[in-house]
Amino acid sequence: MSTTLLLDGCIPTLAGATALAVVDGTVAWVGDDSTGRARFGGADEVLELWGALLTPAFVDAHVHATSAGLLASGLDLTGCASLAQCLEQVAQRSCPGTVLWGHGWDETSWPERRPPKRAELDRASGGAPVYLSRIDAHSAAVSSALLDRVTEAISAPGWASEGPLTRQAHHHARRAARESITPSQRRSAQRAFLTGVAARGIAVVHECAGPEISGIDDLADLLAADHGVEVVGYWGQAVSTPEQARELLAVTGAHGLAGDLFCDGALGSRTAALRTPYADAPGTCGVSYLDAQQIADHVRACTLAGTQAGFHVIGDAATDSVVAGFEAAQADLGATALRERRHRLDHLEMVDPHQARRLATWGVVASVQPAFDAAWGGAEGMYALRLGTPRAAAMNPFALLAATGVVLAFGSDAPVTPPDPWGAVRAAVGHHSPGSQLGVMEALTAHTYGGYRAAAATNSLAGTLRPGAPASYAIWDGTGFCAGFWEAGSPGADPPTCLRTVHRGQILFERDGVLPRADRRS
Repeated sequence: MSTTLLLDGCIPTLAGATALAVVDGTVAWVGDDSTGRARFGGADEVLELWGALLTPAFVDAHVHATSAGLLASGLDLTGCASLAQCLEQVAQRSCPGTVLWGHGWDETSWPERRPPKRAELDRASGGAPVYLSRIDAHSAAVSSALLDRVTEAISAPGWASEGPLTRQAHHHARRAARESITPSQRRSAQRAFLTGVAARGIAVVHECAGPEISGIDDLADLLAADHGVEVVGYWGQAVSTPEQARELLAVTGAHGLAGDLFCDGALGSRTAALRTPYADAPGTCGVSYLDAQQIADHVRACTLAGTQAGFHVIGDAATDSVVAGFEAAQADLGATALRERRHRLDHLEMVDPHQARRLATWGVVASVQPAFDAAWGGAEGMYALRLGTPRAAAMNPFALLAATGVVLAFGSDAPVTPPDPWGAVRAAVGHHSPGSQLGVMEALTAHTYGGYRAAAATNSLAGTLRPGAPASYAIWDGTGFCAGFWEAGSPGADPPTCLRTVHRGQILFERDGVLPRADRRS
């Protein structure tokens, strides 16, 4: 039996509690310091926190581990300030015959207000193969040398002779870039990503894999990583029968057939499916990849197979199709059967009150990304550019979803936005649109407890610090944070630094020499 006693902590999720005891990876007791010393004073480890913040460890409910990990060795364009700077970085990093993998450009923030052209990439790279995914990962600027490796992209939907590729043409180009990555590089990128999230207080991630995104080998490597950070794997591929669902789960090792099963694309790439055209592209309403019947078939098949179904859904027309699909599935199976499976929708950025109430009736979980609003919301943001101000103001209505009973689970969609849990809490509390903000407790719950609900966890205490819960927690240098951000809900408060991350009693990360004092029994 192994016992850890934490004393003199700030535990704002449990009123009046300052101490916590863990026995064999499970929270055994929570209370005050004096009682803790009396009951567990002989623990294997007694740790004085001196007011440090103690929270449940975070869950990132939507990630792409390999792509995020590759940013460290590839070309990170997330901070790129202009098209000229992007091309300059391509010139500096390109190598003949070797695919340059880059991610993160966003032309809406550049003074040129346009993406790279193929001829520009060809000149900057010196003829090297280049793959540069947009910040939303739903389109990519590619060089001619890369297209030489995947000629089928030229005849696929989404092809452009000069500009970025979207839709199926993009999927072909992404596959060519992905195939240039060796298994060793892939596993190294995955481990780097998992190590990085542990240092941010994250103990569980939901990997949203799929045939157009990563591949079965990629997901298999990640699930076998044995890193300590728990990976819940989803596979985004539609099925129409329970037998197909069970077979696909067996082949992939996935937890469910959800995540990035695309109903549509993304607003930044103008592929999110809209009811009315884009404000800055009146000739298009985006792209629908699944209709209501296909959605109903998938929900029905997964429900009967006893697993989670789920979809990537962003535009309001895509949400219409999802709601219609669930209505059809309910007509066959009943609402109770749907609720029992806790199906999920990822992103769900455009949803109206009636739709939110219907989704709550079916027990649907919304896996959402508050950093999207922080990055693209507001009167001058990308949402307003693509949609116009009135539609943009209704994006990501977190408070509406929570009020109607839809469980929220927060994530990053890394590498689209970085895995930054306190940044996500701040973004949800300080949402650009009045009436869409959440309270700090609601936001923290969505990034901890909500992540377990999104994975249909069987332990109802997972994601809390209550007795009986798995001992998954993070310690933060948060004395000022407790007194400031937590109590006042001030979006401008400085976020705390993670000192230790623990999952099911196992230490995943510890900042050397920072924790106040640790007494270990020999």
